[in-house]
Amino acid sequence: MTAPLVWIFFLLMAISVPVGQAMLGGTAAALWLADRPLAVIAQRLYTPTQSFPMLAIPFFILAGNLMMSGRFGTYLVNIARMFVGHLKGGLGQVSIIGSVMFGGVSGSAVADASALGNALIPVQKEQGYPGGFAAAINSSSSTVSVLIPPSIPLILYGLVSNVSIIDLFVAGILPGLMLGLGMFAMVFYIAHRRNLPRSPLEGGFRAFRSQLFMAIPAFLMPVFVIGTLRFGVATPTEVSVMAVAYALIVSGAIYRDLTFKGIWQAAGSTVVMTGAVLLIIMASSTIQWVLTSEQVPQTLATWVGENFSSTWTVILALNLVMLVVGAFLDLPAAVLLLGPLFVTIGQSIGLDLVQLGLMMVVNLSIGLYTPPVGTTLFISSAIAQANIFETMRALVPFYAVALAVLMLISFVPALTIY
Repeated sequence: MTAPLVWIFFLLMAISVPVGQAMLGGTAAALWLADRPLAVIAQRLYTPTQSFPMLAIPFFILAGNLMMSGRFGTYLVNIARMFVGHLKGGLGQVSIIGSVMFGGVSGSAVADASALGNALIPVQKEQGYPGGFAAAINSSSSTVSVLIPPSIPLILYGLVSNVSIIDLFVAGILPGLMLGLGMFAMVFYIAHRRNLPRSPLEGGFRAFRSQLFMAIPAFLMPVFVIGTLRFGVATPTEVSVMAVAYALIVSGAIYRDLTFKGIWQAAGSTVVMTGAVLLIIMASSTIQWVLTSEQVPQTLATWVGENFSSTWTVILALNLVMLVVGAFLDLPAAVLLLGPLFVTIGQSIGLDLVQLGLMMVVNLSIGLYTPPVGTTLFISSAIAQANIFETMRALVPFYAVALAVLMLISFVPALTIY
């Protein structure tokens, strides 16, 4: 069944069928050709929806949407400008600092790229930034969001691997900061070479103080999430519901910019995003059933053990596979498809599964700004009105930074302490 599933899945993807439907189409064809009952699909579609931890996904998405529906984005940008706006290429640095701070609220690279891109890229172009360079900064730096808690991809990996989501959240902080710092240094270097302008915050420290005071409640959300989980006060699902309540209180009582229209829009956006993710989760469950029934994970793990002589070569091979897959599949779909297979291989070579999860998320996040899928690449290029190839040329040094961080995470386990 495996061969028809793979061929039909990629055929459907090639003719632009959405990922979730392509998964279901591949599974249905495989079952039909193997003369297996199609009722299996209905059963497997239902199974993952009964997972209590999965409820954390829509609630974390809703919390981020509620927080970003008001003026928090403005406060965030102004605070970042106070810290780094006086440097050459200051607005480029603001994009990176903003992504680090924004990640703790949204947990989504796509939300980050859209929100910060619309706020910063037009101003960057007015100050003389090439459109491709502005798009490159935004599309690459937004992927920091998938490592800073609460991270939706880390939750998905935790669900398919049975690894503690708390451990994944804690372990993702250091790699996320490393990725942000590496991109910060790259923008600093390029800005000096191109003599890009500075962009300090108008009003000096007085303006910064008022902006910081207003932004502190939102900055405390990731601290609240990690602290509550780390000390065992609540489960990830319970914390996600508490995060929604926290977002409502902050936006309604402190920022006072929460309206019924804003709540309705945040809820609508959450429904769309959750629906897309849930369809992929349900469809991937059908594929996992086929692969498990054919014993593909065990066969693959045996083949790896027989053909690779050392652990580092297995890790390198896993990274190469993920880089290729990440260029064609969106991050959630790739995590759900590769997770069960790679967990089996990781266990066979003694690889820590938390480390594997961070390798997977960092690796596949590179696909978010790599064609032909490249979600943040296309979003950022559209905002900057830049040619895709112009943006890709500007992305080359950022690819180098991301790959360097990926190699450190892959071969230095101490960096994924949890």
